Amino acid sequence: MHFDIKPSDTLPIYRQIVEQVQRMIAGGACRPGDELPSVRALAQAHAINPMTVSKAYSLLEAEGLLERRRGVGMLVAAQVRPKRDRAQCLSLLKPATEAAAAQALQLGVDADAAIALLRQCFAEIQSRKPE
Repeated sequence: MHFDIKPSDTLPIYRQIVEQVQRMIAGGACRPGDELPSVRALAQAHAINPMTVSKAYSLLEAEGLLERRRGVGMLVAAQVRPKRDRAQCLSLLKPATEAAAAQALQLGVDADAAIALLRQCFAEIQSRKPE
């Protein structure tokens, strides 16, 4: 499970973790029973405060997306099912897309160029994914 944490982002780190887990579950990348990295491991990997990770995991647990198992750690909750509904997935993508569009407008980049860059980034990320 890979997290893309950006300390310089305006979105707080705990929200970055929460939203990434929500998207991974909604997209089917995380399935019921999958284990998340321990608080300590995730904090060390990204040089962030363990309390930040703990806060994110607690919020996800309160939402019913994660469950804590003694001796095992945090798991994707057994009753969670991926939301393959296109509208739900797009609603999770909308905040990041709006932020990118706003930045493009601030930089004076037109929609066609921004969309072309998005397609290029999409292709690059897909080419790095292990089969």
